Amino acid sequence: MMEFASQRHNADDFMAVQELFHSRKWTDGLPVVPPTPDAVAACLEWTMMTPDHLVGIEPVRARPITAEKLAINAVMAGCLPMHFPVVVAAFTAMLQEPFLLHGATASTGGAAILIIVNGPVRAELGMSGTFNALGASDRATTVIGRAVKLALYNLMDVRPGDVDRSTLGHPGKFSYCIAEDEENTPWLPLAEEYGVPKHASGVTVMAAGAPRQLMNEWTTKPEEILDTYAAELKASMRHYSIWPGNYVIIIPPQLREHFNAANWSKADIRNYMFEKARVLRRDWADCGKGAVVGDRGDREYAGLSAPEDLLVVAAGGPAGGFGAVIPPWYGNKSRAVTMAIGACVDCDV
Repeated sequence: MMEFASQRHNADDFMAVQELFHSRKWTDGLPVVPPTPDAVAACLEWTMMTPDHLVGIEPVRARPITAEKLAINAVMAGCLPMHFPVVVAAFTAMLQEPFLLHGATASTGGAAILIIVNGPVRAELGMSGTFNALGASDRATTVIGRAVKLALYNLMDVRPGDVDRSTLGHPGKFSYCIAEDEENTPWLPLAEEYGVPKHASGVTVMAAGAPRQLMNEWTTKPEEILDTYAAELKASMRHYSIWPGNYVIIIPPQLREHFNAANWSKADIRNYMFEKARVLRRDWADCGKGAVVGDRGDREYAGLSAPEDLLVVAAGGPAGGFGAVIPPWYGNKSRAVTMAIGACVDCDV
């Protein structure tokens, strides 16, 4: 039997558990699954981790994250043991210094943790990258995204008014996890593009704003479709942050068909968007920010520091000329991180 370091609590019934967790501010306002020793042990056994296994250390406040504590929050969120490896990989990626977890979660900017899953694990867990891809598309993406949020609550004190100083936030703070629709596109999976071996499973995490939905059903030309995406990206630069960073664009099947017919790859899309997603400082005068234009009105700002900063994701239902742009939290302050699921960070191999 596993030995746990966490304090144990007794409750008379399921409802008493809910009231206990709500009163201690251990949950996000939704009901939780009671994290019994057996349920927590099952998650750890699935990943072959001991309770005291160190998943990582948050770089700014030096908070250690153990497998036991992460498993407790995963169970609370509704995760089954088979979901836990994705939770571990996502949280490990978030703890890497380029992600700047403390800044992203403590900012008034209100970012949430976007999780993008690739590889065979999607089918194993029943993840769907099609209908309602950015909503509650399936059990696995919903509970994995929520597990990450609850772990931030309880292990990093990222609660509203505590570490989390968001002015507004957005619904992705409950759960913000999607699976790429790899089966219905010839494009390389996102994780493979960013270093995860072919046919392996991977996860990409990004401190992200809310999705900005767009539509273009009036053209079949890839350039014109991307002009719509670029216009939405530039709107984010004008209205929110002018600084370059990782942006995500979600391209559903109806629009992907036009790219496929023209033999456009993800690299072609990134290169086009890199050139198009630019604004002039004087553009800020059109949206109430003229006071900051000064004598630099002709200065150009690129939304992407390099084409590779754009994360191109194939996802969405089969019909409708819709798409989405997901902006970064604060330019290059926080970088998206991709990691293989089941990988060991800083291990000697």
